[in-house]
Amino acid sequence: MISGSGTAAQLAPPPTPPDNVMENSVKWILVALVVAASIWGIGAGREIRQAAERERVADQGGQLLRATYSPLHFNPAIDSATDQQCLACHKEVLEEKPRVASPAGVRAADSVAWYQRTSTYNGEQDSFHRRHLVTPMAKNLMNLRCNTCHQGHDPREEAQGASATSASQTDTGFTLRKQVNPETICLKCHGQMPAKEIMGLPGPWPEVKDMFQNDCLGCHAAFRTKRHQVNYLNADAIEDAAKAGQATKTGAEACYGCHGGRPWYRIAYPYARNPWPGMPEGTPEWARLRPQHSELRYLTQPVKSTAAEH
Repeated sequence: MISGSGTAAQLAPPPTPPDNVMENSVKWILVALVVAASIWGIGAGREIRQAAERERVADQGGQLLRATYSPLHFNPAIDSATDQQCLACHKEVLEEKPRVASPAGVRAADSVAWYQRTSTYNGEQDSFHRRHLVTPMAKNLMNLRCNTCHQGHDPREEAQGASATSASQTDTGFTLRKQVNPETICLKCHGQMPAKEIMGLPGPWPEVKDMFQNDCLGCHAAFRTKRHQVNYLNADAIEDAAKAGQATKTGAEACYGCHGGRPWYRIAYPYARNPWPGMPEGTPEWARLRPQHSELRYLTQPVKSTAAEH
């Protein structure tokens, strides 16, 4: 009986603690969590204050604020800004280069992008700004400057009508939250080639180029002969590059690279119909709404003399 009663006692559940004990435990746990959160908040606040203080000390003279609202970021000063003035604060755009290999170990030299399919894209992988400003091709065929693409921006808000100094709601040349308007800048050299729609070719240029000896000058020696007369291109160098490739049937590579070979967009750029010697009278339907000359800020010749074409 003693043994049996002892076994029954061992199997009995432990006594339940009073309710007030459990309530006190919960309260102490909550208190501990509040204290821990407060300590963490104090630490985080201290770090924020220290960071703000470091920034204040580093900019005691207000250099950052003055640079942000520099007249160079606004019209009309942006039009006359030099690359040296821009790169004084933005020099990282030319100093930074792509990785030799990705974190996964893929080497840049072994990874060829779709826009490298034309022979004019040579050399190792390079950054966006370096490819447009300082690579051999950029220096030879192009004459791009910082303000060719960048026309400044309002640091308060890059949205139309958001402030007294921002672009108005009626400004169709403004692109929401972009520091460059791709429709008027990037599309110039990265649009599609209207091979069939406008040029009347039997197919896309990669498919029909052999029919034309891979040479654009075979046709463009007679029309649209005033080309690339804008300040962001080296017109003579482009013509020389196209002529140099005629013998090896690679002349069109210099042309096609910027006229459909590296399209970032599905549409073609609506180039202005600047007059050329022997230009036929009348305007084709596809060119009815096109301007009669390139943008004034890019022109290298007066509009009323020999208008430029690009």
